[in-house]
Amino acid sequence: MESSRTTAPYKILLFYKYVDIADPDTLADSLRTLAKELNLTGRILIATEGINGTVEGDVESTKIFAQRLLENPLFSDVCVKLSEGTGDAFPKLSVKVRNEIVGTRYPQEDAYPQMRTAPRITAEELRDWFERGEEFEIVDMRNDYEFASGHFKGSIDPGMQASRDLPEKLPLLEPLKKKKVLTVCTGGIRCEKMSAYLLNNGFEDVYQLEDGIHGYMQKYPGKDFVGALYTFDKRKTMHFGDGEENGQKIEREIVGTCYLCGDKTEEYVNCGNDYCHRHFLACLNCQTGERTFCSELCMETSSALPQ
Repeated sequence: MESSRTTAPYKILLFYKYVDIADPDTLADSLRTLAKELNLTGRILIATEGINGTVEGDVESTKIFAQRLLENPLFSDVCVKLSEGTGDAFPKLSVKVRNEIVGTRYPQEDAYPQMRTAPRITAEELRDWFERGEEFEIVDMRNDYEFASGHFKGSIDPGMQASRDLPEKLPLLEPLKKKKVLTVCTGGIRCEKMSAYLLNNGFEDVYQLEDGIHGYMQKYPGKDFVGALYTFDKRKTMHFGDGEENGQKIEREIVGTCYLCGDKTEEYVNCGNDYCHRHFLACLNCQTGERTFCSELCMETSSALPQ
């Protein structure tokens, strides 16, 4: 893919919005048709509560798709985030109608962003918080394996494996109920519901980062966020290069560590035991052929299973 990438650059679009959609099926049909005409790949989820999508294509095609999306009055104010693509970040196009655009399974009365969600702060405001030493706690609302390869300095990882795990993690976050809390996630969509859930469960001073970590990294590469941002596509992680401050280069720090040996890495694999399938960081030295196992037990039990 390297040669084709140099002659036909690709872009990845990331977008979402919580908004009441009366006819998700019709919208899904129209976006599917448009995306196919433009030879886009990726995933778009549509529900009565809104839209959540990530698509890839060549520069001109993604530009047309974004323009057409923003022409719809429902989505005219959507922030479409851009990043560099590879041409094969997604295996195919998938446009589906679901009950939720993020699988939280929270009761609607606890997390309905159209009615209540935490105030948003911009990347510029967060940078100001850092610079003047504002007292606040960052709670990372992503999954624990995403946190492993990159996160804001000093942020809290509740240890979730899925967004629906937040209710069982509330006891861990209990000491933050009266503190200033900022929730962060990749592009902002998970924080819409998860910050609302905190507010509806006794947390008094909650904010969310507008445009998520992605938006912050674009504006302030190499500052405050360490490591690489996890992506749900073939890239696995992305970053925006080294940063600069007062004319001095800030080298990007790798914080991910191999689950097997502890060396620094940003390489992800799935456990070769299909009954485990843990998603974890494994350096190239610890990756073994087609299948890498997260433990000796997984290796032993996998070899004992019928092939």
